[in-house]
Amino acid sequence: MSKWIESLHDAIDKRFGDTLKRLDSRVDELGYEVAPADLLSVCEVLRDEAPFNFEQLMDVCGVDYLAYGKSQWATDKSTSIGYSRGVERSTSHAFATGDELAVGERRFAVVYHLLSISRNQRLRLRCWCPPDDPPILDSVCPIWNGANWFEREAFDLYGILFNGHPDLRRLLTDYGFVGHPFRKDFPLIGNVEVRYDPEKRRVIYQPVSIEPRTTVPKVIRKDHQYVAGFKEPSDDA
Repeated sequence: MSKWIESLHDAIDKRFGDTLKRLDSRVDELGYEVAPADLLSVCEVLRDEAPFNFEQLMDVCGVDYLAYGKSQWATDKSTSIGYSRGVERSTSHAFATGDELAVGERRFAVVYHLLSISRNQRLRLRCWCPPDDPPILDSVCPIWNGANWFEREAFDLYGILFNGHPDLRRLLTDYGFVGHPFRKDFPLIGNVEVRYDPEKRRVIYQPVSIEPRTTVPKVIRKDHQYVAGFKEPSDDA
């Protein structure tokens, strides 16, 4: 671990105590988890107080942990899931905790990437959205103005609301778009499609006409090379 990371880690532990929970990292970086109720107060301290001085918010990212860590590929048989697992909308809110899947708990999170220009240091914060529908967190726009479009993107793609945002509306998708395309249970074929109607002389929206299809193999070949213990016959046999 770098000296500046050790120094910043010690300063954060001394200032925040149990308010921030250190995240595991396999690379040379520093990240913490913050509770929704503490998000704004922690961000204000990280921006204003030394030795933090994170003047700039580099990015805000939404994350969907639906069925995180659940493998759908550990099989040697054909399957109707896999690549097409998002065709049918799921109603479960599952995410992985270790080797188990918990249902009805945390699913959406927001990750904040901070930069201290004066100290040339970076920090990552992760905040879990409460298990409400829709998910909602406080906006950090009053702390960093640059969060405006980042939070609009997270709302557009993940459906995460930000309380106190000055203009929370879609940013990347079309005006008539239905749903949030980065959610894990969003249909791969979408919900609506657009076409030009010659009779109405305008573009109209209608339900998608594409049929859901499975994009994984229907049949797995049982060649001898996959049979355990099988050996090719020798020429002398």
